[in-house]
Amino acid sequence: MADETSTPQSSAPASSGERAPSSRPPYAGPGGPRPPRPAGAPGAGGPGAGGPGGRKFFRRKKVCKFCTEKIDSISYRDVRLLQGFVAERGKIIPRRLSGVCTRHQRRLSLAIKQSRNIALLAFAARF
Repeated sequence: MADETSTPQSSAPASSGERAPSSRPPYAGPGGPRPPRPAGAPGAGGPGAGGPGGRKFFRRKKVCKFCTEKIDSISYRDVRLLQGFVAERGKIIPRRLSGVCTRHQRRLSLAIKQSRNIALLAFAARF
């Protein structure tokens, strides 16, 4: 009978499910490092990085509706205006999505909240 410690072990992985070591570290999950994406993969790069034949992506700068139309006061009674800045679930649309400037977004949110308190606007969607 041969002694198992004296037999040479091969460096190839066994068929028992072991993996050969790779040069790249394994994916560590949601909090860990992600492997780099290939150059032609969707989402690689940024806006306009479509590759050959891909469309160029151009985001137009949003302009404040209240500044362009020279609306000075935002009234809580103007429900039709305020509904354009409230999502269908009842949330106030953020400034980065609506394109409203900081000053008018603050006034807009106050007007929406006042309008909700006197029941001109709903707090949430009806189901």
